[in-house]
Order: sequence, then structure tokens, then C-alpha cells
Amino acid sequence: MPMIDAYATVGTFADKHQLARDLAAAVMQIEQVPDIPMFRQNTAAFVHELPAGALSNVDGDGNYVRVQVLTNAGALDRDKQLAVVSRLTEIVAAAAGDPTLANRTWVLHRGARGRLGPLGPRAHQRRARRRRPRPARRAGPGDFCSLIARSLAAPRRSRTSAPIARRGERTRPADPAEPLPLTESTNYR
Repeated sequence: MPMIDAYATVGTFADKHQLARDLAAAVMQIEQVPDIPMFRQNTAAFVHELPAGALSNVDGDGNYVRVQVLTNAGALDRDKQLAVVSRLTEIVAAAAGDPTLANRTWVLHRGARGRLGPLGPRAHQRRARRRRPRPARRAGPGDFCSLIARSLAAPRRSRTSAPIARRGERTRPADPAEPLPLTESTNYR
């Protein structure tokens, strides 16, 4: 279900309630949903009046309007998105009684992933969280001890997998056919 937010400075619109109704009706019409109570009651527009000085461009002008439309992902294809931008810009300029406001109105559209409506997107996130695979069970103390024992029993190797020389040991056999010397290991079972 679409949600529309319109932001403007105080005094831009004479009848905010009528503007909210017109914005909601326009989005519902462009989205081409059935005209039934479920869609009529869940398509809403909110008009936010910002205090003077809360909105500005680089030059310091604050006579802009920002309209944000939030719909389900895929609800509006590209043609419908362009129609929403055009129609909402016309409605905003007419509600303000200033045709030049059409040049200073930004209409943004975002298709939200997940569910919108009375339950909101959080309900979808909770269900998705429940479906996530659980992490693997951590090794217990017995597993840790056997891991340590195996690592101590294994011959020591450097990063290059060559044996580490201890005092009195040679690192490479004199004869290439001779196997590498093994160190004694202790079994910790």
C-alpha cells in the first residue's frame, strides 16, 4: 500500500487535508488498484510543514516541496513512475496556487522490499529472521582438548610448510631421497 509524504515550509498550502487526499487518490489511480475499502484505507498521504529556515538550497531559497512515495517493490513500472512524478507535481503546484512551484517540486519514488500495510515491513523481517539457518554448534571442551592434542602431535611446520629447525636438527636431509626427520610427539588422550 503506498505511503506519500509531502514536505514544505509553513504556509505553502492553504488546505493540507485536501492536498493529502488528492495525493493519495492520484497514486491509487496511477497504480491501478481496485477502488475497494482495503486500498482506500491503506493508501495515505502525510503533509509535513517545516518551520521557516528548515529547508534551503545552496542559494538560500527555501520555497521547495519534496514529495516521497513509498510503494511495494514492483508496484510501479517506469511508465507509472513517470506518471506519478508528473501528476503529483501538478497537484502540489495547484494546491499551493503557484504554477512556478512545479519547477521547485521534487518527487521521489522508492519501492520497498517486503510487506507494507498494517503489519509493516518489520513483520516480514521477523519472519525472514526465523528462516535463517542457525550457526553450527560450537565445539565443547572435549573437542577443544582433542584439537590441542592433534596440533601438538603434528610435526611443526613453518608458513612455507618446511620443518622448523631445532637445536641439533638439520632442516633438509643431506640426501634428497632420505625422508625428513620426524620429531617425537606425545599422545594426550
